[in-house]
This record gives sequence, C-alpha cells and structure tokens, in this order.
Amino acid sequence: MSERTAGRAVVELLKAEGVRYIFGIVGSTFLDVLDALYDDRSVEYINVRHEQAAAFMADGLARVTGTPGVCLVTSGPGATNLLTGVAAAHVAHTPVVVLVGGVPLEHQQKDAFQDYDLVSLFRPVTKLAVQIGSAARIPELLHAALRAAMTGRPGPVLVEIPRDVLNEQVVEPSAPEPGHYRVTHPLPPHPDAIREAARLLRGAERPLLLVGGGVTRAGANDLVARLSEQYGIPSITAYGRNDAVPNAHPLYVGPLGRAGAPEAAAACRRADLLLVIGSRLGQFTSHFDHRAIPAAAPIVQIDVESRDIGRYYPVALGIQADARLACQALLDALAAEAAPSFPAAWRREAANIS
Repeated sequence: MSERTAGRAVVELLKAEGVRYIFGIVGSTFLDVLDALYDDRSVEYINVRHEQAAAFMADGLARVTGTPGVCLVTSGPGATNLLTGVAAAHVAHTPVVVLVGGVPLEHQQKDAFQDYDLVSLFRPVTKLAVQIGSAARIPELLHAALRAAMTGRPGPVLVEIPRDVLNEQVVEPSAPEPGHYRVTHPLPPHPDAIREAARLLRGAERPLLLVGGGVTRAGANDLVARLSEQYGIPSITAYGRNDAVPNAHPLYVGPLGRAGAPEAAAACRRADLLLVIGSRLGQFTSHFDHRAIPAAAPIVQIDVESRDIGRYYPVALGIQADARLACQALLDALAAEAAPSFPAAWRREAANIS
C-alpha cells in the first residue's frame, strides 16, 4: 500500500484503462490532476478552444481506439459546455469519461461560484453520473464509472470530484488491470439460440442481413462479409453505419433509413427474413414503422444489449451476444449441416433492385 495524492490516483486509474490522451481546458478545480500529469508524460493533456470540442475529440478517439475517451474540465460552464458532445456520444454509444473538478464540498448548495447540479444535468445523457465525496472512494467510484462506460453497449459517464477531495491524500495499491473490476471478455451466444437462428435462416428464401454499429465495435465486419458471401445473403446497413460492411462487396445493397438508399429499402421490403446484427433498429434506420421493415418477415436480432432486442419490432428470435462471437457461431452452425441454398434469383434481384 502506498499513499498518493487523489489527483495521482485518478491518473493511475485512467492509465490502467489504456488512456493516453485527455481533452479539456485548464481550470483551477483540478490542479492536483494536472500536477500529476505534468510529472507523468505518458498521458497528454490536450487543451482545446472550447469544451464542446473536447467532448467530440474524446468521442472520436474512443471510436477509433476502443479505449475510453476522457475529458477533464472545470466546474460550471466548463462542464455544461460539454453537454452536446456528451449527448452525441450517448446516442452513438461511445465510452466517453467526463471528469469534472467540482466546487469544494463546503461551498456546495450556497450559490458559490460555478456551483451547479451537474449530476442531475448529465444523468439523461450518460450511463452513470456520480459525484465523489471523499478521496477514499475515488478508486471505487471511478471503477464503477469505467465499468459502466466499457461494459455491454458502451456509453459516456460523468464523474465530478470536488476540489477539496482532489486535494486529499489517498491510500491505494497500484491500479489494477481492467479485468479485475469489469468484464473484459465478450458475451458469447447461447448454443440453442444459434441453432434456432440457423434453422430460421435455412427456412428462408429471401434472407437479408441488416448490419449495425455493434458489428464494427465487435470487429465482426469480416465475418459479416463472409456470411454474406459464403451463403449468398444480400446485406444492408443501419443509418450512419455504412462502414459495417465493405461497400464494394457485390452483395451490399446500401444503407437503410434516413438519407439512405432507396434500393436498400426496396430490398428490405422484399425480404422474408431479417437477420439484424448489432443494430437496435432505431428511428433513423427504421422510422419505427413498416415503410421498409416488413410486418410479415421474421426478425432475428443479435445485440450485446438486451434492452433493445425486440424493443421496436417483435422478434422471432432475440440473441444477446457479442456480434463477432455470434457471427462465428452462426457460420459454424451453418457449416455443420448441408449449406443452405437461397434462390439465385433473390441475389440477382437484390443486386438490381430499384
């Protein structure tokens, strides 16, 4: 056990998650964290012109690297300026960690300078919003925030640490690896669910893959392309997720939904089975109606988050699982028996549909 400043403890806990960049604007409420960063050049604090840019930069970095994108800002407007960027990360399911140096505990609820109820403000656009009231609880509550941000479907979190809490000393062993306080292995699908998905797929004549952002997050893009190519299943992508499928793939029809391709909507209307992988079928993809999603077609929906399975459309089968593990299991199940043979006319129709 070793004694260190609370600011140093925060930095060490972030480093254990692979954080190497922190975005924000310098403020007096978190100088103890900045002092620790000054002495430790393995993590770089990047000053921006406006806090909103910090949120968007953290969002972008998290999407590319898969590690938490971190913002560190001061109280009051320093935090409120982040709100739009954090809300965007919430919609995009990006693990952005918002750290705020707050007003000292002794001055809260007194209309002190830049005192504001940030936890209530950020709660609707985060997976977790919490204030840390003592230095001893920094490891526990920061781990809770990182667990929320990185587990299941990712998302942003807010951690407010009052200035006087950051001034304290904290006794803490060396920061543990993420596997010691959160799930780090993806969720596999249930074998019975995969067998049922394979059965439904074999019974279809016009199956269609609808591929979302969960595929990219799970690194399953190659397996989706293989599933499409090996069994001749056309594919479309959810709104804003065009990167989920190689766009040059001969069986890729186009993006569905708002500002999407008419061909994708036409193919979707003609499908007699939708295999939805890594998409919640949100509004800009589906419009929450049946203009493209056929009412009569069974839906097999695979998602890492159970909350959105069958949320907008009834499913014939819901599978809560990591997209990569589910795709691999489905490929194995299909290969274990005679390969399904979908009519070549469906592939030609999907390729030429308008």
